[in-house]
Amino acid sequence: MGNVTAMPTRSGAVSSEWLSPAQVCEFIPGMTVTLLQRMRDAGTGPRYAKPSVKTVVYARSDVDAYLRSTLVNTRGQS
Repeated sequence: MGNVTAMPTRSGAVSSEWLSPAQVCEFIPGMTVTLLQRMRDAGTGPRYAKPSVKTVVYARSDVDAYLRSTLVNTRGQS
């Protein structure tokens, strides 16, 4: 897995809370930008923010929450 880098803000400050779709894909093995887009279109997947028409960002905490919601218990786990 590659490093998840922080996104610079307009003021030049760096926020590690917001991830681009590509950064989410680095964080979730097997995820692609296209799959994330399809999930958004279907109303599934992690919550996201759309601060402009062409910009989509994900809060790291929402990506973590989404991953937790997909946990599967196997037999023998409680």
